[in-house]
Amino acid sequence: MAKKPYYITTAIAYSSGKPHIGNTYEAVLADSIARFKRLEGYDVRFQTGTDEHGQKIEEKAKAAGVTPKAFVDGVAAQIQSIWDLMGTSYDRFIRTTDPDHEALVQKIYRKLYEQGDIYLSEYEGMYCTPCESFFTPSQLVDGKCPDCGAECKPAKEQAYFLRLSKYADRLIEHINTHPDFIQPESRKNEMMNNFLLPGLQDLCVSRTSFTWGIPVDFDPKHIIYVWIDALSNYITGLGYDVDGEPSPEFQKYWPADLHLIGKDILRFHTIYWPIVLLALDLPLPKQVFGHPWLLQGDGKMSKSKGNVMYADELADLFGVDAVRYFVLHEMPFENDGIITWELMIERVNSDLANTLGNLVNRTVSMTNKYFDGVVADTGASDSVDEEMKNTALSTVRQCIEKMEKLRVADTLTDIFSLFKRCNKYIDETMPWVLAKDETKWERLSTVLYNLVESITIGATLLSAFMPQTSEKIFAQLGSQARTMEELQQFGLYVSGNKVTAKPEILFARLDPEEVMQRVGKLHPPAEQADDGKQEEAVVDCPAKPEITYDDFMTMQFQVGEIIQCEEVKKSKKLLCSQVRIGSQVKQIVSGIKAYYKPEELVGKKVMVLVNLKPAKLAGVVSEGMLLCAEDAEGKLALVVPEKEMPSGAVIC
Repeated sequence: MAKKPYYITTAIAYSSGKPHIGNTYEAVLADSIARFKRLEGYDVRFQTGTDEHGQKIEEKAKAAGVTPKAFVDGVAAQIQSIWDLMGTSYDRFIRTTDPDHEALVQKIYRKLYEQGDIYLSEYEGMYCTPCESFFTPSQLVDGKCPDCGAECKPAKEQAYFLRLSKYADRLIEHINTHPDFIQPESRKNEMMNNFLLPGLQDLCVSRTSFTWGIPVDFDPKHIIYVWIDALSNYITGLGYDVDGEPSPEFQKYWPADLHLIGKDILRFHTIYWPIVLLALDLPLPKQVFGHPWLLQGDGKMSKSKGNVMYADELADLFGVDAVRYFVLHEMPFENDGIITWELMIERVNSDLANTLGNLVNRTVSMTNKYFDGVVADTGASDSVDEEMKNTALSTVRQCIEKMEKLRVADTLTDIFSLFKRCNKYIDETMPWVLAKDETKWERLSTVLYNLVESITIGATLLSAFMPQTSEKIFAQLGSQARTMEELQQFGLYVSGNKVTAKPEILFARLDPEEVMQRVGKLHPPAEQADDGKQEEAVVDCPAKPEITYDDFMTMQFQVGEIIQCEEVKKSKKLLCSQVRIGSQVKQIVSGIKAYYKPEELVGKKVMVLVNLKPAKLAGVVSEGMLLCAEDAEGKLALVVPEKEMPSGAVIC
């Protein structure tokens, strides 16, 4: 019987620099899903890769004194080496500079143009270089890019546009009739309410202001924009053919079962990409899952903030599987996860060294000590054995159910609950007591058999998430990975097999102080000045366009007094303040939750931009802006009057 196909992809990584652990998390997450599907018997195709065109890369290559191709060759190799280091079992690592991809993208573009879905016009708006996106002034947040927060500059150029509006109703209908298409549910609501239902504007899909990209073959001064270039990788990598003769791989695996992406690029994958597919008369992917971010401490990782953690550094300190376990286990289904060096140390010591490593070591050591390594089921059972067996088998069912819903962190929790139950089983049966009575040695043998069998079941489930560790466990127990069908039964370990004579420590306990010293060497503090005093930090900001005095006078700044403050529900960053400004009170929402507690702010005098147009943030209306200072690490501090000033005092 042929295996059922399953096609999973990641977003392709942008080749502008070395990926941090937050970027790497997605590749590891996709790999764990792919491995579990293989365990379930699916014929899995797993594709990942790199997005290598665009203005940002052209600029970085120029700054580095190399050609764009040489630049992306180096970065793509670095990204692929990290994916390989982390054990990602992809079937193709596609690059958007691959000749087959570039040729197919040109054909796709031409087809869309010839059938009238792409047309030539002119675009004028605010352009964000990092995101390679145009925005209208109303879409900007505080005058900055709504996606990445970078400065946007006015730009005007001739461009080709994709008729999003033509297909909007069909896409809305598809989303409504396919409830699992966008997951989690909150992401679907965001796309529908914020973008689709208000109405779509046609999308700019070419550029003329840079040259590093795939040329439009019928109008070479235009470069094909990222939305069609990068997103098309999901079908070009399978051998899609515009002329109607797709490869066997495309016929077998498309539509994709899962596009796994970060929540910040959900719009591109659930609106732009599906509309391209509708225009090509192709079926849409079955599901797009927008996973949350992995944050360091309270903030999103970025090189500009200096808070970046890299997978290779983490793997060097903790081991590959320890890093895989942490990023998969600590990431909730919908909310952002947090990684710190201290949390890593705690998880290694508690979950990996104590719960899992100690369990395997004790089981192998006792089997060697009492039975020269031979594992045998003598049939000397007890009532506590049934509970142990039922826990092992129910864990298999729970893991299947949760992985079907992509609840990876919950699945890992269930697997480690099984290992904890094994440790409890040792405490309940007390093998060391049984060993003192020769008449109970048959019972002792069965206890150890049940332990080896339960650990083998757990290690098989664990193989999707920590493959190297599972192989080490199988080697020590003298067992092997089971199929999902075999995992439905307890007692398949061959009675009479032997465990290894010398158990290997899977995870050694870490000395927190020693690890943090090594971390300090990886990320040394700022260098001291020659006089022994640390130089005062300074921040250099990109210059904004000059304004006139009249421009400045249109902005109204006043002193306000915060009279009430509370957290904004469903937001990790926002506080909502009631601010008295003279005789009026304004409600102002600010992203300062990481730096202030609500009770700290009550009674504080602050500087307020009063005449800012009201806007909704996380569903809460904000009627102004609190002025803050931001350092190079992204930390914020409210700007306050140097001397006591009355509420409403004008700032001029």
